[in-house]
Amino acid sequence: MHMTEQGEDTVIGKIARGTSARRAATLMNYGNLIAILVPFPLLIFWFGASMLVYAMNRHHPNPKVGHYTQQAAYRFYGITGFFLVAAIFIPGGGWVWHLAAWMLAALILVPWSIVDLWRIYREEWVDIPLDDQGHPLPDTALAREA
Repeated sequence: MHMTEQGEDTVIGKIARGTSARRAATLMNYGNLIAILVPFPLLIFWFGASMLVYAMNRHHPNPKVGHYTQQAAYRFYGITGFFLVAAIFIPGGGWVWHLAAWMLAALILVPWSIVDLWRIYREEWVDIPLDDQGHPLPDTALAREA
């Protein structure tokens, strides 16, 4: 039950748990780490699966989940897109170039993902009461922050 300003009781439809929001915020970063550290064949699979993770979490009721997901996606798609285009110019059989590109991508993506995970785990993740449509209730602390 939730008390309104008029003293009436209203039923809260659902609650977005803080622990669930934190877990959702970490998914894209963990996927990026695993895909870059074990590139074949996981990088190819993660490229497709990351789109699903992004679509599920970008508009989470807790806006911090969307922020962390979006930042991790920008990094992953930017780096993989750059190296995909750059790989066109690698001569056939140029495994040294492919290895160098992978190492450079790992040197960029791994530290950023670890820093993001560190930030996610340091943040306070509160439970958010939701209405029947899954939107945060307007009188919550989260709504006051926005």
